[in-house]
Amino acid sequence: MSAAPASLCQLPPYHQHPRCCLFTKLSVLTMPEYKLIYFNSRGRAELARWICAYGNIPYTDERIPKADWPSRKPGISGGKLPVLMVDGKQLPESLAIARYLAKQAKLVPDDDFDAAVCDALVDTLSEMMVQVYKTMFAAAGDEEEKKKTYKEELYPNVIAPVLVRLNERLSKREWFIVDKVTWADLAIGLMFGGLKMKQPEILKGFPAVEAHVNKILQIPKIKQWNDSQGPEETF
Repeated sequence: MSAAPASLCQLPPYHQHPRCCLFTKLSVLTMPEYKLIYFNSRGRAELARWICAYGNIPYTDERIPKADWPSRKPGISGGKLPVLMVDGKQLPESLAIARYLAKQAKLVPDDDFDAAVCDALVDTLSEMMVQVYKTMFAAAGDEEEKKKTYKEELYPNVIAPVLVRLNERLSKREWFIVDKVTWADLAIGLMFGGLKMKQPEILKGFPAVEAHVNKILQIPKIKQWNDSQGPEETF
């Protein structure tokens, strides 16, 4: 399957007020040039893409075909993707990339403690997803054995404890940490929204989490991004 071509996400038109227009133009002129390099799949780059979509951050979305990866790998920092190019400089590691872009998109709380709580949640979700990918999304392995491992080990020991804590917190507030959306909220929507596609009953018994996921998925900029995506390349 051929990879989607690199695309440039554009900022909305400038505000018509002269002062706002000047400020916006100056902001665009001083904004770094971003290129996000990954494969033609959601995977570890999708949180960064969501952040850019939500924050109207323009960037080149370069998707390397699987067949081209061996020749591209030597030029990539650490030999792993994703990598964010910032004015030609490489920033590796998916969470470092997402955190950096979240700051540019104003999706990180102003208070340092609140920002650290967001970091902690995203780290927790990332660690959870590592275990999930090993079990549920691995290409190799018997499907029945995967289902058994999910039911007896992965769900009760890895996923459910996270859902319990999240459901308790989200049942008392509109957003995860402050009175507006943060990159932690986007991470909740992305990761549990993806898991629900694989396991439709995964959020049963956790109504606050399910409502939160649905709310994130219906944010116009997120929905528009998701609706615009074509088929992924399988690995």
